[in-house]
Amino acid sequence: MVILIHLTIQTGFLLMNQQNKNEKLLFIGILFSMFMWGLSWPSGKVAAGYGAPMTVVLIRYVVVLISFIPIFMFMKAPLLINKKGVLPLLIAGLLLSLYTYLFFFGLKNGLAGAGGVLVTTMNPIMAYGLGLIINRKKPTRNESIGLLLGILAGASLLKLWGNLDELFASGNLYFLLAAFVWAVMSRITSTASKYGSSFSFSLWMYVATIVIVIPFVDLSDFTSLMQHADGYFWWNIVFSALFATSLATTYYFYATTALGPEKASSFIFLVPVSAALSAWLFLGEALLPHTIIGGILGIAAVYMINRKKS
Repeated sequence: MVILIHLTIQTGFLLMNQQNKNEKLLFIGILFSMFMWGLSWPSGKVAAGYGAPMTVVLIRYVVVLISFIPIFMFMKAPLLINKKGVLPLLIAGLLLSLYTYLFFFGLKNGLAGAGGVLVTTMNPIMAYGLGLIINRKKPTRNESIGLLLGILAGASLLKLWGNLDELFASGNLYFLLAAFVWAVMSRITSTASKYGSSFSFSLWMYVATIVIVIPFVDLSDFTSLMQHADGYFWWNIVFSALFATSLATTYYFYATTALGPEKASSFIFLVPVSAALSAWLFLGEALLPHTIIGGILGIAAVYMINRKKS
């Protein structure tokens, strides 16, 4: 696992050496975001065990909104967005609600490490697929090689050669659906700058998510969870809300406007490195040789997709 961490850092330096100052800062931010996302998988699994998925989703996004307000004020972003952005914002809020529900439902019924692999492997592939369908944009040679490496990384991490049925077992189907929903949402958030600040778009998207989720929350389950929630639950909720969403997810949405949804999503191949490591450290999930091989392939995928032509 030390090898994976070293390769991730080295890949980051190699990519940043090809960029200007602003692009370097963008790459540092998105690498941090991917690391936080990986840590959020076992944290989310812990939180998911305390109540129904929609109840946990609601509590998480209320905490997200509370923690995001100081960040929003620090960025001095304008509060309002263009009225043309209201419909995309509502659609993005609906997709974010659906994604988070699928995320927590999958965590409740599956393995955090496997879930991280499925979402992170399929998301960039689906993002490029949507780009091909919507924009008629074909991947470049380097991007095609990177996507192939990403597919091989996912196959290695899941050991698909041993049991293909594993792909659809233990709640993993929900992770596959979550990956598709996220890819669609990424295309919407990539247009956020057209309607104002991407941070303003994120703020109102989180508000929309809360409003959309409330009708689907069982009041008795919500009351029971609030009565029995302990410090361990709140620690994991605050971590996933503040670091994985308010900071990491918001920055990812910003990156989609700067890099495009395809390039930004390619960095998600790095999430299994931190997802597998954190699931091993905090949940006791096995860390095996095929995980290390898959992690190395995922890192290589990110490098190839984002490598500039010499």
